[in-house]
Amino acid sequence: MSNTKVLPLLGPDADADAAEVVAPCCPPLTERPFTAEEAERTAPMFKALGDPVRLRLFSAVASHEGGEACVCDISDVGVSQPTVSHHLKKLKEAGLLTSERRGTWVYYRVEPSVLAAMGNLLTLR
Repeated sequence: MSNTKVLPLLGPDADADAAEVVAPCCPPLTERPFTAEEAERTAPMFKALGDPVRLRLFSAVASHEGGEACVCDISDVGVSQPTVSHHLKKLKEAGLLTSERRGTWVYYRVEPSVLAAMGNLLTLR
């Protein structure tokens, strides 16, 4: 049973269902100011990464060999297992991670398109 889902980048013709997906959507910050809608869609991603535990978990997944990490390999961040699960859930809700259950373990992966879009958003041009 797979819980993995691909999060599309939102484009100008995104339908109503896609608008609920939180994903980077915008040109580089140095290109022009965000519209109110772009800021609303992008802010949850930065909010999720604003917590030090979440940032450590995101980094652990992103830098893990093979591009994915079992929750059993990234749980040592100084908080309890239920708290780790809470933070991983928040990262998933923000569209930064996807997950897949394999037996009793859950494996997390950074969504490559989201990582690329984040890099583009923060690029100086």
